[in-house]
Amino acid sequence: VQLQASGGGLVQPGGSLRLSCAASGFTSDYYVIGWLRQAPGKEREAVSCISTRDESTYYLDSVRGRFSISRDNAKNTVSLQMHSLKPEDTAVYYCNADNRSTGQDYWGQGTQVTVSS
Repeated sequence: VQLQASGGGLVQPGGSLRLSCAASGFTSDYYVIGWLRQAPGKEREAVSCISTRDESTYYLDSVRGRFSISRDNAKNTVSLQMHSLKPEDTAVYYCNADNRSTGQDYWGQGTQVTVSS
């Protein structure tokens, strides 16, 4: 499995960004695909994820209502639409795929999101 993340950048508070994670090499196993982030001096935290089995989603409390995760099966892409961005959303965002059938974990490269005026 390979994951290619894109879409980070610099945005003003209140702005929007869309992160995309292009995946290849998936099997028919059950995966949970999502985004984690790590800000300087802080631990990595799970932001949002989506299940390939039933499309159920998870959101970190601080982003619920502002972020939306979606999956495009035809394009093998998982996107994270981020609205009403806050300075505290500033972090490196990582795409992750967790194969729940085998326990294997896959990571894309990080993409920097900076929210600043």
